[in-house]
Amino acid sequence: MARENFNDLLVFATVAREGSFTRAAAQLGVSQSALSHTVRALETRLGIRLLTRTTRSVSMTEAGERLYDTVAPRFEEIESELSAITEFRERPAGTVRITTAGHPADAYVWPKLSKVLLDYPDLKVEVTVDYGLADIVAQRYDIGIRLGERVARDMIAVPISPPQRMAVVATPDYFRTHAAPRAPAELAAHSCIGLRLPTHGGLLPWEFDRDGQELRVRVDGQWTFNGSAQIARAALAGAGLAYLPEEMVLEHIAAGRLRRVLEDWCEPFDGYYAYYPSRRQSSGALRVVIDALRYELPGKS
Repeated sequence: MARENFNDLLVFATVAREGSFTRAAAQLGVSQSALSHTVRALETRLGIRLLTRTTRSVSMTEAGERLYDTVAPRFEEIESELSAITEFRERPAGTVRITTAGHPADAYVWPKLSKVLLDYPDLKVEVTVDYGLADIVAQRYDIGIRLGERVARDMIAVPISPPQRMAVVATPDYFRTHAAPRAPAELAAHSCIGLRLPTHGGLLPWEFDRDGQELRVRVDGQWTFNGSAQIARAALAGAGLAYLPEEMVLEHIAAGRLRRVLEDWCEPFDGYYAYYPSRRQSSGALRVVIDALRYELPGKS
């Protein structure tokens, strides 16, 4: 294949990975019709169908899967090497893409990186708040942020927060008409604000631990959200009991806006980690971001 057609392979790989001409066009910054024309021209030159198109989806044929499995990793290696050579510049540059949940984005990513980026005008950070536990390799993120227990073993993981703890809270007005629960089993009698995650399908159970006794409680209530910030807002409005990271509600508890219950059932657990594949370790931009996010133990210089 002529060298000038390598771009066609890149277009094919992007459409195949995204499973959509629309999403691929948005990512590459070209029109959907131009991508479709490029892929058809590639199929014509090769004499074989690579993609199966319907009105709602795009999928790979057997030949397309083979080509994608062969070509896509090569493009990733090239991009990784091009990113790595920015080390030879005086200042790290480029875009670092991060996928994270809402709480660590607000509590750690923004406070730490907003200060650092002032010193690196050529460095950009793109943060996607996503509760779906994205595959950072397949979806081409540079960094993922998760609780320690959810980080894959084959990743390099760097702590970015102290141990975490959950809190069950509601407004004082709520407790004027509802008896405060003394054990997790009593949550069945309460209106609990639920959290639905894409990877779970159903509502996320509330997890408790006391003296080695672990419980997972399925809760129910009038309100369900897919983000912790919305749950906190509903709790402050008196919608019911909320199960949230302690850091999000301590200020409200201290101010008397929220009251905490079941505190003795909420033990600390491993905190948040930034993780990334080892092959991206050499990126200067990535190293600046990781170093800025890194959590140092109290008293450690």
